[in-house]
Amino acid sequence: MSPAPIDPARYNPAYTQVLGAGRLTLGLMTPLERAPGAQADFARETALAARAGALGIAALWTRDVPLAIPQGSSGEAALLDDPFVWLAALALAAPGTAIGLGAAVLPLRHPLHLAKAALSLDRLSGGRLILGLGSGDRPEELAAFGVERPTEVLYRERWTLLRSALSADGDERAPLLAATGGFVPGLAPGARIPMLTVGTARQSLQWIAAHADGWATYHREEARQQGRIALWQRALEERGGGVRKPFVQSLQMELLADQDAPATPLELGLRAGRHALLAYFERMARLGVAHMLLNLQGPRPVAEQIEELGAEVVPHLPALD
Repeated sequence: MSPAPIDPARYNPAYTQVLGAGRLTLGLMTPLERAPGAQADFARETALAARAGALGIAALWTRDVPLAIPQGSSGEAALLDDPFVWLAALALAAPGTAIGLGAAVLPLRHPLHLAKAALSLDRLSGGRLILGLGSGDRPEELAAFGVERPTEVLYRERWTLLRSALSADGDERAPLLAATGGFVPGLAPGARIPMLTVGTARQSLQWIAAHADGWATYHREEARQQGRIALWQRALEERGGGVRKPFVQSLQMELLADQDAPATPLELGLRAGRHALLAYFERMARLGVAHMLLNLQGPRPVAEQIEELGAEVVPHLPALD
């Protein structure tokens, strides 16, 4: 017997819009046009976000980067604004579009502070928040914040309290009330705020299947990703309570102006014309990818890529098997 889908009535509107739509949906990582070593142009970013939302992009995402520490093959130090302030601006710029944090670094954030911000943003956006949570991968950041305990342990402990605070279910809120003496960071949300594990957060897939509302991970070569999805589905069968939870994939993406250009590899992604891109999306939907989080690359202007995605790709996104 195949697992049943999660009951969307338990969740805020963002869940159905992005993760439980029954077809592959697209999201965009923001900022969209930030130059290396610079902070994003606020007016330009909100204009692009508004246009993306109008064109049917399901979600706008951002990262939690507390300190500008060089990382990756480029050695770039990302200068990003506070993610909750940033997402609040995007929520105003693109009404109706979901907003996602991919991902808050849970070992660096007290769960009550995180709950306060998430509850506020979900309420002010009309239930459009998806909260991704990671364990952090920058030793310098952990040291600067004085994190000395193993992050995998902190992640599990803080997840429990945060899950309790972001639940609409009275029984699930019991750990919060016990931890705070009955005081709460805010009223219970009208519906459950989805919490995704991003990466493995140094947890087993079985733990993620049991506790998270979905799993988000990075792009891999297709055969390898198929293997990861199979492992995720097996973990859901073993520990997921008999429900089918979404698989989310990030993708570094350059949509080429030549619509017939074949797909070629990028680091953690690909460049392709729209026909090859749609064929790729169809294959990934068959494997079970519910949401594709795109990080658009140049040199083609991002605005042009967004226009083509909205006009020629979003209307043809495949249904999930």
